[in-house]
Amino acid sequence: MSAKRAASAAAVSPFYLIAGEDPFLRSQETGRLVDRLLSEEEKQLAFWQPREEELGSISEILDELRTVPFLAKRRVVLIQDAEEFLSRHRSVLEEYLENPSPTGVLILTTAKADSRTRLTKLAVKLGGLIEVAQPKPWELPRFACAYCESHFGKKLTFPAAQLLVELVGEEPGRICSELEKLAVYAGEQPTITPEHVQALAGSSRTFGAFDVLDSLMKKSPGEALRRLRAMFESDKSADYTVVGAFSYHFRRLFEAKALLEKGVSESAAARKVGVWDKMQERFFEQLRPFTLKQLGEVLGQLGEMDYLIKTGRSTAPAAVERFVIEIAGGL
Repeated sequence: MSAKRAASAAAVSPFYLIAGEDPFLRSQETGRLVDRLLSEEEKQLAFWQPREEELGSISEILDELRTVPFLAKRRVVLIQDAEEFLSRHRSVLEEYLENPSPTGVLILTTAKADSRTRLTKLAVKLGGLIEVAQPKPWELPRFACAYCESHFGKKLTFPAAQLLVELVGEEPGRICSELEKLAVYAGEQPTITPEHVQALAGSSRTFGAFDVLDSLMKKSPGEALRRLRAMFESDKSADYTVVGAFSYHFRRLFEAKALLEKGVSESAAARKVGVWDKMQERFFEQLRPFTLKQLGEVLGQLGEMDYLIKTGRSTAPAAVERFVIEIAGGL
């Protein structure tokens, strides 16, 4: 993650506008800013984050900013998700920022900063515009590695980071939440590996995908759909993770098929792609009906499906059900 600032980190502006589409990254940047402006002791005396029901009165906000801080260098007011607040009080805020309090700092967070508005221009002028960029999909593994190192003091291997993103989706907040669990799960071990990720973050999801494909192999598409729907019903995050689970499973099938065609034994191929001993028989039963070309086409379908879901052209349940039905028809 990167944040573009309109002024140097050493300067203190009377107004900060923190803009970024991802709520987690926006919150992280906001926390860093508040920590820079106030010590923990000062937060008890000079920090106010009004509740939503307290945002009706702009005068109370401005009075707070103009009040001389007690035992602190400055007084900070933070309003998160401030789009509605801005729409109601934009002109009053613009007038205030022409002559802001020398000891008050107002922080507003929004999804976007419109560079055409006077308020955003004032934020730039005062050195307080912070734009929080969301990592591109291909940047997320490195983002995960850096976050793991800085927050938990553990090394996340790049393959583990790639697997984590594949299994839990591309939301930075969800990735970081899983990293916190993984850091605890890894215990005293200094490195988080793909095995850790698979055991903690991926087992239930990949087993679900495994079971759905198992039902298809047994010529039971109805049972496959029932198991698929159970995945969505039992896991609130399934909309973001089911495609990743299927992609992970079919990628293992593809890699195992390629190894077998090179003359590698089934047991060696299973170890290479990370299939446990007790699962090997079922894994290769699923693999045998597919050619390498077919598995490549399936991975292409999953990539297209992921794109349609992320661009809002389809929902995850509808897209994955259609995918399962198409697989059933081809067997």
